[in-house]
Amino acid sequence: MTEQHSILTFYQFADFPEFEDWKPKLADFGEKHGILGTIILASEGINATISGPEKGVERFMKEIRNDPRFSKMPSRECLSERTTFYRLRINLRKEIVTLGDPSISPAKVAGKYVEPEDWNDLLEDPDVILVDTRNDYEVALGTFDGAQDPNTQTFRQWPKFVEENLKKQDKRKVAMFCTGGIRCEKASSHLLENGYDEVYHLKGGILNYLEKVDPDQSKWKGECFLFDHRVSVTHGLKDGEAKLCFGCRWPLQKDDLRSPQYEEGVSCPRCSSSLNEEKRESLRERHKQVRLAEKRKSSHIGQKMPDLV
Repeated sequence: MTEQHSILTFYQFADFPEFEDWKPKLADFGEKHGILGTIILASEGINATISGPEKGVERFMKEIRNDPRFSKMPSRECLSERTTFYRLRINLRKEIVTLGDPSISPAKVAGKYVEPEDWNDLLEDPDVILVDTRNDYEVALGTFDGAQDPNTQTFRQWPKFVEENLKKQDKRKVAMFCTGGIRCEKASSHLLENGYDEVYHLKGGILNYLEKVDPDQSKWKGECFLFDHRVSVTHGLKDGEAKLCFGCRWPLQKDDLRSPQYEEGVSCPRCSSSLNEEKRESLRERHKQVRLAEKRKSSHIGQKMPDLV
C-alpha cells in the first residue's frame, strides 16, 4: 500500500517581532518530526504549507500553537500519495505574502470573511465586483464564474491593478478570493486603507470552498493551482490532472500535454520555441534523475515550484 502524506496549510497574521528567532527552533522541530515544506516567517506572522507523517505534523503544529498568538490558528489538512515537497525551507521575509507595502496590516484591519456555504449567494449580488487575487499562471488553471483576472505575475502588482483598473469601476462592493485565503485577506486590508467600505473575502480560500461545497452547486470552473508538487486539486481536494512544465514552470492542462511542443520534463507550447538545445539537454538530464530517484523511492530536488509572491 502506498504511503500517504499529511499535507497542512496554515497562516496567521499577528504581531511577531521575534520571528527570526523561530527559524532554528522550527528547523529543529521539523527534523525531529519528519516535516518537509515551505514556511515563511515575518514580523506580520506566519504562512506555510508542510507535509509529513500524520503524527509528526500533529506534533509540529502543537509546538507552534503553544504560542498564544497562534493557539487558534486555523489549518487545512488533506492526504496525498504524491510527494509534495523534497525538503523543508524556512524563509525570513519582510512580509508573509509580499504586497510591497509593510504598512498594510490585516491583523489591524481586514474585510469581512465569507463562509464557503454563503459564497454563492454573495456572487449573485449584481452590485458585487468579483476579483481573483492570484497570479496569471494560477488563474489559467481555473477560477470562479465571472471573476475579474488582474493579469498579475506577482502579488506586488495588486496595488497597480487597483489604481489603474478597480478604482475606475463604478461598483464599490468587492469580493475577493485566492488559494488559501492569505492574499485576498491582505488585499482586503489594502482596499479598506484605500477608501473602500464594503470588502469581502472567501474564508479559507478556494481550498475551503472545494472541500465544503458540493460540486453540483459549485461556481468554480477548472482546477486549483497549488505551490507544491501536487500542482493542482479539484473538488473534495482530490489531486488534479495538471502538470508543471520544467522549462517555464507554467501549469499544463490536457490540451498542452497533447501538443507536439510538449516534452515531459523539458518544454511546453508556452516555452518550447525559447529553449536552445543546450537548455533542452540539461532539462532532459534533470528529468531523468528525478525519474531514477522516484524508482529508488529516494528524494530528488526535482522541479522548482513557483514562489508565492
